[in-house]
Amino acid sequence: MRVIHWAAIGLLVMLSGCATTPSSEPRELVYRAPAEDTFRAAVSLMIEQGYVVRHADLSLGRAEGVLARWPGYRLLLEVSEVGSESHVSVSAWRGSQPLPPDRLDPWLVALQSRLGLAP
Repeated sequence: MRVIHWAAIGLLVMLSGCATTPSSEPRELVYRAPAEDTFRAAVSLMIEQGYVVRHADLSLGRAEGVLARWPGYRLLLEVSEVGSESHVSVSAWRGSQPLPPDRLDPWLVALQSRLGLAP
């Protein structure tokens, strides 16, 4: 009986160490704008929408913002330079669950508009 008890505790400890946040599939888009301008506009948009920007590094082209509304939202932004254009990759989580990539389309359209590139 005692061996089973310790085996059960060991199994629980192993399983608790395996719990991780699932990765999110990013939504990606290329804009005809310099990467620096796109990054600054994207971070500004995050702030305007109520996100608290926890990390933002222009040289790396990465930013992370959190929204404190229940159940909690997290947005991860990556901007890289591709010639004279910028490649934007954005991922989001609601609580601990990744959001489907198509749910980020309105955000990307808002960024496009902010950059003055909307049709």
